[in-house]
Amino acid sequence: MNNKKLKFLFVTHEALSVDLAWQIKKEGHDVKFYVQNKEDRDVGDGFVEKTDNWLEQKNWADVIVFDDTGFGETADKLRKEGKLVVGGSAYTDKLEDDRDFGQEELKKAGVNILPHYDFTNFDDAIKFLKENPSRYVLKPSGAAQNEKELLFVGREEDSKDVIQILELYKKNWAKKIKTFQLQRHATGVEVAVGAFFNGKEFVMPVCVNFEHKKLFPGELGPSTGEMGTSCYWSTMSQVFKSTLERMQPALAESGYVGYVDINCIVSSRGIYPLEFTTRFGYPTISLQLEGIQSPAGEFFYSIAKGEKYELKVKKGFQICVVIAVPPFPFLDPAAFKKYSEDATIIFQKPNYESVHLGDVKFAEDDWRLAGVSGYALVITGSGSTMDEARKQAYTRVKNIIIPNMFYRTDIGERWAEDSDRLQTWGYL
Repeated sequence: MNNKKLKFLFVTHEALSVDLAWQIKKEGHDVKFYVQNKEDRDVGDGFVEKTDNWLEQKNWADVIVFDDTGFGETADKLRKEGKLVVGGSAYTDKLEDDRDFGQEELKKAGVNILPHYDFTNFDDAIKFLKENPSRYVLKPSGAAQNEKELLFVGREEDSKDVIQILELYKKNWAKKIKTFQLQRHATGVEVAVGAFFNGKEFVMPVCVNFEHKKLFPGELGPSTGEMGTSCYWSTMSQVFKSTLERMQPALAESGYVGYVDINCIVSSRGIYPLEFTTRFGYPTISLQLEGIQSPAGEFFYSIAKGEKYELKVKKGFQICVVIAVPPFPFLDPAAFKKYSEDATIIFQKPNYESVHLGDVKFAEDDWRLAGVSGYALVITGSGSTMDEARKQAYTRVKNIIIPNMFYRTDIGERWAEDSDRLQTWGYL
């Protein structure tokens, strides 16, 4: 066991990793946190120490953590300089940001993929759909894929609903959506599987997780980044072996260190990977902190050095619930200012166990909303069954009061049906 006090430097566009930084600080390590975006600079104030210039701190740090795509080339360069880095590589950035490249790399690794077609022109895509009608999923690529509400899952076999959406995007989003993908729709259970990577190989066990992306219960409303997730840890995942494990040589060649996840549709016919996440997931990293029993600082220091590590995790299940306020999931700074800015988070009992930071700060002895997104907190729970994990998490949610707060009430509920189907098909 390594009890050494370490120095962690977090570099982030939007303060996404503030919860992980806070966790590592609570373990007794020194943490400095740099936020690139002006509107997110107050996120984490009072919880972690901030820096205005991360480059001036790079030699101070034992470990540099990049929490998003877009930093891959910088991370590669720092690794060549001998720095310990948790975060992307130029290769893994491309896996996530360029959907076509990600699918082709999977194909190269011997993984079955769904038919998909990439476009840079809306009229070409509309013409294609008229000539090849079917159910498709419309996925913006590049920077536009961060606008989660733009993803559209078609329902009609004649493609008319997707054509309508393309007409709308052509009119309103043409400047933002430069490239996009139409992927053939597949029916089954949506399962994501992810694992931490130490630059050479995956660290066991893997995290099998089930995302709840729509805003409202029952998968209604616009797509969000995510409203909550349920998971369990496994050393014997067939989904992992058929998909992510086959990417190990390519990830090792790129020197990637961090978390990598692949979202799939699983059915009686097979496993079809949809997309990569080559960074921490949000709120997945907070969910994982609920389940990981190893000290986070020690773990990330170890994998940044390329060491083998035995990750200790809880048995059973974990769930997390995102608590949000207006204007989430839409970006509208004026609406945030009007309804949510500086709102106080009230804890009915002073119990902060399994309360994870979203866009918040600590000011005047209060937890307050910060940033502009309205992504406030992530609340987690564990249990030997999914139902127990749900009960624990939602009991903790009831301890929190924020003006205009909302959350989904059905995170983890799908498991009863999903697990039956996965069992029948031989994946559990």
